[in-house]
Amino acid sequence: MLDINEVLAKYGTGDHGGFHVRVNFVASLDGAVTRDGLSDGLNNEDDLIVFSALRRLSDVVLVGAGTVRAQNYRALRLSSESVRWRQEHGFPPHPVLAVVSGDLDLDPGLRIFANPPHRPLVFTTAAAPAGRAADLADVAEVIRCGEPAGGIDVAAMLGELERRGLRRVLCEGGPRLFTSLLAADRVDELCLTLSPFLEAGTAGRITAPGPHAGWPMRLGHCFAAGDMLFLRYFRDRSAGPA
Repeated sequence: MLDINEVLAKYGTGDHGGFHVRVNFVASLDGAVTRDGLSDGLNNEDDLIVFSALRRLSDVVLVGAGTVRAQNYRALRLSSESVRWRQEHGFPPHPVLAVVSGDLDLDPGLRIFANPPHRPLVFTTAAAPAGRAADLADVAEVIRCGEPAGGIDVAAMLGELERRGLRRVLCEGGPRLFTSLLAADRVDELCLTLSPFLEAGTAGRITAPGPHAGWPMRLGHCFAAGDMLFLRYFRDRSAGPA
């Protein structure tokens, strides 16, 4: 089993001042992002240790509403061990949770809104229904950034996070949100776990259909734990578009 302290050292950015967007996914060997509709079927205890470490190292966890619903997310409350580590390393006890939802199709009764350590942020567009925004206002801070036809304004959303001092962003999916970040060239890092399964079937990829990006990446590290392979890639901005 992986050692959490060694994992934290492997994934530390070494930079506590700059704005950085990190994306984390698990996928099968043939690129499937889910088994039986969920990512849980692809991960194991070692992958969960990496998952936990990445949350420890983040100021804000950014996630799409579809992923919240599919994975039945809980409120973003870390373990006492993680809280202690964060406080010892100059972080607040818990990261902030930010959800992206163009139409605000989020039930205020979801577990993600139940007794969170921070009031969650919900990013949406100008076209989102006012009634749904009012319902969510009881459990979250609703922030409109994006015109009706254009979807979420990624630059405005990330700018708002930076304005709040939330500079270390961890995106946990889903594919549509990842693709919107890619289209805006705002992905600095991809952490990808390759799970030892061949899925076939109809499962999607870690990206969704969208504008072609083709941005070069460079390998930061690669290590194995059992049959799981953990990859860390950085956006290679020196190379320009592919």
